[in-house]
Amino acid sequence: MNNLNQMTALITGGSKGIGHGIAASLLKEGLNVAITSRRQEDADATARELSKLGSGKIIGIAADVRDFAAQQDAVAKTLEAFGRLDVLIANAGVGHFAPITQLSPEQWHETIDTNLTGVFYSLKAAVDALTEAKGYFISIASLAGTNFFATASAYNASKFGLVGFTQAVMLDLRDAGVKCSTIMPGSVASHFNNHEPSEADAWKIQPEDLGQIVVDLLKMNPRTLPSKIEVRPSQTAKK
Repeated sequence: MNNLNQMTALITGGSKGIGHGIAASLLKEGLNVAITSRRQEDADATARELSKLGSGKIIGIAADVRDFAAQQDAVAKTLEAFGRLDVLIANAGVGHFAPITQLSPEQWHETIDTNLTGVFYSLKAAVDALTEAKGYFISIASLAGTNFFATASAYNASKFGLVGFTQAVMLDLRDAGVKCSTIMPGSVASHFNNHEPSEADAWKIQPEDLGQIVVDLLKMNPRTLPSKIEVRPSQTAKK
């Protein structure tokens, strides 16, 4: 996949944060990009904002990853717009953080349904198109997928599961020519969990840094597969 010009990527949760950074990076490389968001107006606003980057085109699609039919529709609209699907970036995610004594069933289900089942839905809807293109599936997990911490039982469970899911489907799909990788960031300056990035986040990984990692993966020699990438800030927060 070294020549990325005019390939197509579908990014879930692409209207802000990490998904936004990845979309910008891929457009600059000449890919066509479809981004999804729960709200059509958010997807459209981001598509307008990023439309002048690079030679690639971008569309916005309303699609909740917790809805399998919506993921099928997102893939269909991507194929209708661009004729192919080469890359799926499963980025959409949420986080609820509370001790088990306070974590509600609703918070548990939203976390698991978005961060884990939603990725299954996204890949299941796209797998035929990716197989036809001999494409690439990349999930955005977290260092919380191997490092557990207090108040994170739902989030840890979803990200541990996502790492395992991506590694298992990598074995399912690699002989069909589909690459699968999971990227596991530490602290990122993003809008995750309603955080508003500021100058105080300058020490953190930036969304465009993760976009560069995705580009590097896509440009890697087809014979080589980095199946799990851990990435963390090079320094700790300034006191």
